[in-house]
Amino acid sequence: MEIRELTCINCPMGCLLTVEMDGEEIKSISGYTCPRGKTYAEKEVSDPTRIVTSTVKVRGGMKERVACKTAHDIPKGKIFAVMEAINSAEVEAPVIIGETLIADAAGTGVEVVATANVGKKH
Repeated sequence: MEIRELTCINCPMGCLLTVEMDGEEIKSISGYTCPRGKTYAEKEVSDPTRIVTSTVKVRGGMKERVACKTAHDIPKGKIFAVMEAINSAEVEAPVIIGETLIADAAGTGVEVVATANVGKKH
């Protein structure tokens, strides 16, 4: 039996979760105070994912970069590939919150979207 300890990140409570594993099979989960904690533990030990936040270069903008994030969580193993795509991307100003900056980041099927506005330089 393997014991994995995790801290739930789904709410500010930060419950300490204990997952008992037998190979790839989850035997028990304890320490959660809500159903979201149990779901988080199940997903984290079987298929961990993350939201990626960063910035993308902007041409002709009031700012040189715009804040962005993946629209949904991506497989944890794809983080570096997604960051490569973000670092090589460049968009034209103006940029509007929610605008798609990268349609399919590193083949994940997930968009990278702007999380701020950047006006056009006058």
